[in-house]
Amino acid sequence: MGRPRKYNGLSEEKRNIISQLVEMYDIKTASDIQEALKDLLGGTIQNMLEAELDTQMQERSEGEPDYSDSRNGYKPKTLKSSMGEIPISVPQDRNSDFEPQIVPKYARDISEIEGKIISMYARGFSVRQISDQIKEIYGFDVSEGMVTAITNKLLPEIEAWQKRPLSAVYPIVFIDAIVFNVRDNAVIRKTAAYVVMGINEEGHKEVLSITIGENESAKYWLSVLNGLKSRGVKDILIASVDGLSGFVEAINTAFPQTEVQRCIIHQIRSSTRYVSYKDKKAFTADLKPIYKAATEELALAALDDLSARWSAKYPLSVKSWQANWPELSTMFKYPPEIRKLIYTTNAIENFNRQLRKVTKTKSAFVSDDALMKMLYLATINITEKWSMPIQNWGMILDNLMIYFGERVPISF
Repeated sequence: MGRPRKYNGLSEEKRNIISQLVEMYDIKTASDIQEALKDLLGGTIQNMLEAELDTQMQERSEGEPDYSDSRNGYKPKTLKSSMGEIPISVPQDRNSDFEPQIVPKYARDISEIEGKIISMYARGFSVRQISDQIKEIYGFDVSEGMVTAITNKLLPEIEAWQKRPLSAVYPIVFIDAIVFNVRDNAVIRKTAAYVVMGINEEGHKEVLSITIGENESAKYWLSVLNGLKSRGVKDILIASVDGLSGFVEAINTAFPQTEVQRCIIHQIRSSTRYVSYKDKKAFTADLKPIYKAATEELALAALDDLSARWSAKYPLSVKSWQANWPELSTMFKYPPEIRKLIYTTNAIENFNRQLRKVTKTKSAFVSDDALMKMLYLATINITEKWSMPIQNWGMILDNLMIYFGERVPISF
């Protein structure tokens, strides 16, 4: 069997985007690449100017009851950039009092600021931080309303990312959710960001989807999983999940052949929740021989010991291990390299913690779109660093081929 193909550290997501750009712009030479980048930059600046004019007219009309203005066509302008000349059309208003800030009147050279404009999107700043950053760098004021309008131009890009094609088979997938506060008609409600992370055929981590929906439920998870199927995913070999009730049924409905491993760490937390403080240390010590066992037989013997010692005092805690055993014991089928990878959802929880670092200053988001914009920008920033495959991927893939046979395509 051949080893996984290398693509110079490019993720599946980036390769898909590049393929789409190559097809869209019919790229055949380095010069074609330059022209495509110029077009994308010009389109970005154009969108920002459109949002800027809308915001300025709206703010004037709200602040001055007698104010009246409307759009009045476009004026051509050619900008000089590090990629050459970029033609744009500056929107005009009938009162001729539109003062563009992104590309001020009479300014034509944007070589110095073009990288700054793009990087502010990618760094996941809050609306206020972006406004402050523009003021600090360029020396002019930009309202929070204008920043919001500009970042809303990202929504079609986010939608395209959410609908992009995925690989047919993912060897391992991790599934988890993060709960955020969103303001809805002056009322704070809980909403969940459903996150699916996969390990692709090359051993690289890849965020397959982030979906904003109702507070975490098995029913909504089923719709998320069906969404993966609609984007081309035909099979998942192993899914590592938390302990949400009904989660296993949702996975089995969408992907009947998928092996499900319930997160051991979540199970430990759940089963010790009602154990008294004075017994917790001893109880958790008796759990360790179960999930650290070399074989399922040894693990079951340790589970019997746990039951004998603690069932009378903590019947629900012990019963949870017995009831969830079919999913807790999946890992014992596999060698240590695979077992270490799937026994916990730490991989996706580490990613979620990085998202939390970006969103921690927000006590509540003004809308689902505002939440999604920040999560998307943070995701792009985080995943750019995922350039290396996971450790021992060649050995893991060889073992997966042994266990799953023809479900692992030879092209892997």
